[in-house]
Amino acid sequence: MFLQNHWYVVAWDYEIGGAPFARTICGEKVVVYRRPDRSLVALEDCCPHRLLPLSKGRVEGDNLVCGYHGITFDCAGKGVWVPGGEDIPDWVSVRTYPVVERYRYVWVWIGDPALADESKLPNLYFCEDHGWAFDGGSYHVKADYRLMVDNLMDLTHETYVHPTSIGQHEITEALIETTSDDESVTVSRWMHEITPPPFWAHNLKSDEPCDRWQICRFTLPANIMIDVGVALAGTGARDGDRSKGITGIVVDLMTPETETSHWYYWGMARDFEVEDQGLSARIRTAQGAVFAEDLAVLEAQQANIEAMPEKYLANFKFDDGSRLARRMIDRAHKNAKMAA
Repeated sequence: MFLQNHWYVVAWDYEIGGAPFARTICGEKVVVYRRPDRSLVALEDCCPHRLLPLSKGRVEGDNLVCGYHGITFDCAGKGVWVPGGEDIPDWVSVRTYPVVERYRYVWVWIGDPALADESKLPNLYFCEDHGWAFDGGSYHVKADYRLMVDNLMDLTHETYVHPTSIGQHEITEALIETTSDDESVTVSRWMHEITPPPFWAHNLKSDEPCDRWQICRFTLPANIMIDVGVALAGTGARDGDRSKGITGIVVDLMTPETETSHWYYWGMARDFEVEDQGLSARIRTAQGAVFAEDLAVLEAQQANIEAMPEKYLANFKFDDGSRLARRMIDRAHKNAKMAA
């Protein structure tokens, strides 16, 4: 069900402090905390003594203390103290996970720790570059993470799910170009000489005719970056001149939890008015409201999938992006099984 040997987001950077933080990633229970020097530790969230989640305990210095009997584990997962001071058997240890902090997120490697490689993180330079502003949030979604992949690779739904913010009829009329290679699937849509929808008109500070673009790119295991924006009509945005417009990168990172639930980490990086923190907060609020509408759709889908297992997801031409993304996921599963 889940792709191993990948980095998955476990939290935003600000969510991890000196207290244990619990998440389930690809069916594996993980607890993360910071040591006094602010470095990160990720351990299996289960005390081997009586199986209480270690996230129910507390951090003492570099160590994690079980909240049931005080059994203490160091940052390498090794038991270093038990009540009574008796000798500590080898089984008093827990699995450790590679963990790294980058691009405002905390990432955990699920799979073989020997294969963990920070170069395999997605390149989200716009999340920390001084020429961009970035903020966002997260949602717990009671649905298969692949339904979110479908949603984000086919923005046709914006016309009907988000009609008061980013949706408009022209989205359904625009031609779509879908391409794929060994590493990604890309769906491109351009709309020329249209009236910008409310969100974009507000940020462009104009309701003059514009050219609008949506370029969605999927990469494994479940990451989608969407290059979006508007520019005054006919000013050359499609040819690369976006000087008369504004650009955003919608960041979408899905972390599977179970077969029917996932964590969705979303945000937007932008290249305009990057010093305006108030604008960042307003965009985050607006974006959060938009994605809450998606959440309702996906959870309703999941409920029907479970209630009517004899039915299946059908495809039209505009579903090519999501279909190819699912094919890439399936191919990665197959290759992993063959390698095993």
